[in-house]
Amino acid sequence: MLVLVAPGQGAQTPGFLTPWLDLPGVEDRLRALSAAADLDLVHYGTAADADEIRDTAVAQPLLVAAGLVSAAALGDVTPGAVAGHSVGEITAAVLAGVLDDTAALTLVRKRGLAMAEAAAITATGMSALLGGDPDTTVAHLEKLGLTPANVNGAGQIVAAGTLEQLAALEADKPEGVRRVVALKVAGAFHTLHMAPAVDTLAKAAQELTPGDPTITYVSNKDGKAVATGAEVLERLVGQIANPVRWDLCMETFKELGVTALLELSPGGTLTGLAKRALPGVKTLALKTPDDLDAARELIAEHANA
Repeated sequence: MLVLVAPGQGAQTPGFLTPWLDLPGVEDRLRALSAAADLDLVHYGTAADADEIRDTAVAQPLLVAAGLVSAAALGDVTPGAVAGHSVGEITAAVLAGVLDDTAALTLVRKRGLAMAEAAAITATGMSALLGGDPDTTVAHLEKLGLTPANVNGAGQIVAAGTLEQLAALEADKPEGVRRVVALKVAGAFHTLHMAPAVDTLAKAAQELTPGDPTITYVSNKDGKAVATGAEVLERLVGQIANPVRWDLCMETFKELGVTALLELSPGGTLTGLAKRALPGVKTLALKTPDDLDAARELIAEHANA
């Protein structure tokens, strides 16, 4: 059983879409996605520097577009389940038939703008903690006033809060944590700092007419499969101010009997987690079109007929 996953913010790097434009039809599709997002995704995916694509309002549409383009390059594929990490959930919603391209890019652009505006209210950020006991780490973060914004499993928790709180964390790591790594994001996502963006996204979601998932859609909220498009949208809205439980998503993949995990462009982060948390599951990250042949072999071996 194959699960197809889409990465979240921080996975982008300068020029990462450049090799994808060599594939037939990709530039045309990116131009169409750009029109829906009112943003030049070709420029940001090929010529923009790290600071430009770190901007939340740019990064989020760029990542969704990259996921959709790389998924299309795979050809006809029927995974057993789909999921996305944070903004990658919008990519997954398209793959599951809940949203079309235009709705997804319109929604993600509004999401990015609203979250960027919320992030500008207070200087905040996120840091990944590697190693340690999860319960001990979470208790320590709460003592410092930080939120465990991403509980990623495989020994990784991402803390989010003010820059002062994150500096205190650097100076006072939880017992057993080997490293604290600042992430390339512009705010404390999936915390109460994002609450001002929730109403904006809720209004945007009300303008959409979602379909029900045609493929098992696994939600970041609690790792549960979601049966209706209306609930997918409701969870997408609420998730921006609540922690991502990728650990629970991976537990669900286990329960579903996953045998392979394929991560869409710009892949790497989620396959890294899966290698540690899902032993025996084959993994592959789509980084460039050079990975497509291996991805198709994986699909042929593990995807549902």
